[in-house]
Amino acid sequence: MSEQRAKTADEAFGPAPLAVTDRLFFDRPDAALDRDAAGRILGRALASAEDGELFLEYRESEHLALEDGRIRSAGADTMLGFGLRALAGETAFYAHAGELSEAALERAAATVATLPAERGSQPAEPPRASNARLYTDANPLAGMAFAARTRLLGEIDAYARGRDPLVRQVMASLAGEWQAVQIIRADGTRTADLRPLVRLNVTVVLERDGRRESGTYGTGGRFGYLPLAAEATWQEAVNEAIRQARVNLESRPAPAGVMDVVLGPGWPGILLHEAIGHGLEGDFNRKKTSAFSGLLGKRIAAQGVTVVDDGTLADRRGSLTIDDEGTPSNRTVLIEDGILTGYLQDRLNARLMGMRPTGNGRRQSYAHAPMPRMTNTLMLAGTHSPEEMIRSVKNGLYAVNFGGGQVDITSGKFVFSASEAYRIEDGRVTAPVKGATLIGNGPDALTRVTMIGADMMLDPGIGTCGKNGQGVPVGVGQPTLGIAGLTVGGTAA
Repeated sequence: MSEQRAKTADEAFGPAPLAVTDRLFFDRPDAALDRDAAGRILGRALASAEDGELFLEYRESEHLALEDGRIRSAGADTMLGFGLRALAGETAFYAHAGELSEAALERAAATVATLPAERGSQPAEPPRASNARLYTDANPLAGMAFAARTRLLGEIDAYARGRDPLVRQVMASLAGEWQAVQIIRADGTRTADLRPLVRLNVTVVLERDGRRESGTYGTGGRFGYLPLAAEATWQEAVNEAIRQARVNLESRPAPAGVMDVVLGPGWPGILLHEAIGHGLEGDFNRKKTSAFSGLLGKRIAAQGVTVVDDGTLADRRGSLTIDDEGTPSNRTVLIEDGILTGYLQDRLNARLMGMRPTGNGRRQSYAHAPMPRMTNTLMLAGTHSPEEMIRSVKNGLYAVNFGGGQVDITSGKFVFSASEAYRIEDGRVTAPVKGATLIGNGPDALTRVTMIGADMMLDPGIGTCGKNGQGVPVGVGQPTLGIAGLTVGGTAA
C-alpha cells in the first residue's frame, strides 16, 4: 500500500473501462437503453447548453461488522442510475433517475432542455484525454469469499484478546465497493472509470481499575481486500488500536490556554483539509464566501509552507483516474512557499472564473451534481526533525491524532478534538492528556507555522469528506508541524 506511479493503459489491467462500462450500461441482457439512443437524447437535451454531461453509474457495495466475537451486521447493495446536467452561465439544471432506460432519460432530458440559453455562449471544450490508470479495475467484492472475510474478522478478535489482558471489547469491520462510471458529452466524447475502494477498521476497549478507554485504527485504499487480509496489515491495525487505548488509560485532563502546538505527521493533516482545503475550493472563492477570496498571488502562510492537492497518487483513497466530469485527475499546487497559487476547480467554476479545471469535480453518486472537492490534500516536507520541534517548546501540546472537527468556510474558524495528545514541558513530551481541542482560524494558523518536519506522511486511508450533504473518499497528509500560539481548550480544573 505504498505510493506507486500511475499505471498506463497498456499495462496489465484487463479490459478497458469503456468496454466494461458499455457492457454494464448498454449491452446487458435486460438493457433498456442503447448507446445510440443515449447520444441522440443527450444531444437534444444539451443543444442550448454551454456545458453538461450524462453521468452513468453502477455500484456494488457491502459491509461486514463483528462485535464481541459475533457478526453483528452485514449488508450489500447494488445501484444503477444516471444524472443529466445542463449548464448555461451560472445556471445548472440537473435531473437523475435510479433506473437506466430510454423513457427515464427522455423525461430527464425534457427537464434540463428548458434551461435558458446564454446569449452568445459557446459550447465548452471537452476534457483532455488521458491514458493514466491509478488503480486496479478489479472488483474487490469478487476477490475474497464471504466466509474468508468473516474468518478474518474472527482472527482479528482472537488476536486482540490474546494481545492484551485488559481488552474487554473488540469491534472490527470490513467495507468495500466497486464503482463503474461512464461520462458522455453532447459532442460524443466518452470517458469511463472503474473504482475499487476498501477499508478495515478496528476498535478495542480496555479496562483497568474500573476505567474504560478505547482506541481505534483504520486503513484502506483503492485496491482489493487481499492487502487488508495480510497478517502484517491487520495485526498492525490491532496493535495500534490497543496502543491508543493504553495511552488513553494513562491520560489526564488536558490543560487550557494559548500555547505552542506540535502536530504529528499523517492523519493530523485532516486539520489542514478542513481549516484550509475547503476554503481553497473554487465555488467558495467565485462566490467570495471564502476567507481566501481575492488573495491569489499573495502571501497567506509562513515561508516553507507548500500545500498540494494530488489526485494522481496510485491506489490512494482520495485518488481518481478521472473526476466525475471526465477531467483527468491532477496535482494542483495551492500554496507554494507561503504564496496562494491556485484553487480547486470543477468545470463550472473554472469556466466562470476564467481558469482551467483541475480534475476536482466530484459527486457522491449519480443522484448528486458535481462540485469542487479535494482528493488527497498534503503539506510537503520541510527540513526539521520532530525532536527539534519538541525541544523548542517550553509549555505546549503534542497532538498526534484527531477525532472530529468543524470549520466555518467564510471566517476560517475551526475547532478540532485531539484523540491522542501529550503535554510538552521544558522541551520534553510528558503525560498524555484527554479532552484537548484546538481552536483557531485557518488563515491565521498558516502564518503561525514555525517549523516543518522532514517526515511527510500520508494518512492510512480512512478519510471521508462531507460538503453540502455529499460524502466522498479523500486522503490527507503532512509532516510533523510546529505552530505557535494556538488556543487549546481543555478539561483540567
